[in-house]
Amino acid sequence: MKWLVVALMALAGAGTLAASDVVAVRPEFTAVVDSTARLEVIATGDLKFTEGPVWVPEGGFLLFSDIQGDRICRWQPGVEGYTVWRQPSGQSNGLLLDKNGRVICCEHTGRRVSLLFGPDSAITLCDSYQGKRFSSPNDVALHPNGSIWFTDPPYGLVNKKPDLPANYVFRLDAGETEPVVVADDFQRPNGIVFSPNKKILYVDDTQKGHVRRFGVEGGRVKDLGVFAQVSSGGPDGMCVDRLGRLYVSCREGVVVFSPDGTLEGRIPTPQQATNCCFGGEDWKTLFITTPPTVYSIKLRVAGLP
Repeated sequence: MKWLVVALMALAGAGTLAASDVVAVRPEFTAVVDSTARLEVIATGDLKFTEGPVWVPEGGFLLFSDIQGDRICRWQPGVEGYTVWRQPSGQSNGLLLDKNGRVICCEHTGRRVSLLFGPDSAITLCDSYQGKRFSSPNDVALHPNGSIWFTDPPYGLVNKKPDLPANYVFRLDAGETEPVVVADDFQRPNGIVFSPNKKILYVDDTQKGHVRRFGVEGGRVKDLGVFAQVSSGGPDGMCVDRLGRLYVSCREGVVVFSPDGTLEGRIPTPQQATNCCFGGEDWKTLFITTPPTVYSIKLRVAGLP
């Protein structure tokens, strides 16, 4: 393993990595990424387990979690390296902005979903269901009606048994402190994201290796079954572009599916990808977290603010 660490450090020090292995499974993938596009290392060094990237347009910077480092880090274009934005962070994982630009945070050791007003100010949005503590909230999505949808697998529990009887997908309605259960039959619910029109909710199950989808209309949720199987396994964080393609981080990097579930192509990464998000001034930069490094790659298609 030592040779692998040395090789990765050398690659990180180079600043960029050739992405010539980008795989176009279908011709339409050329509309997503150019074959000459390159992965660029934007953050590395003493990072341990990067996750939960979110682009903050007001200020033009990226926030991402370093779970084992118990911190949220900040990276800004044109500024060398990264800075610590919040520490401790409750071992934050998934991050998202609410409609006011504040950070919604899933905390592993905090075992809660919190709202951050800044690096040093936070409140608890919810931390339990029917009197039992969450396991370790993992990832989060926001609906236009203000409801917060999140996954709660037990990954953050160390030498502890879960209080809850299942690994739930939850919805926290605006103004409430007690969530409702969206799904209770996942083995390891993980990444979660809405389609552009907010009528479809995607949730992946890391242990089962697939992405499921749910129809969302008003307060009703309908299970629409498996959307796509991730052949390399380990599906994790996800994001969507403006045309509804689904980007799934996994063991081989980021795999991209069309809205009908067809695999369009792959963007390989040197390490297993844990999450991804769109950002940049034109929202055409894809940021990818791969412990212990964060990459970016320029795409031809824009994501959703």
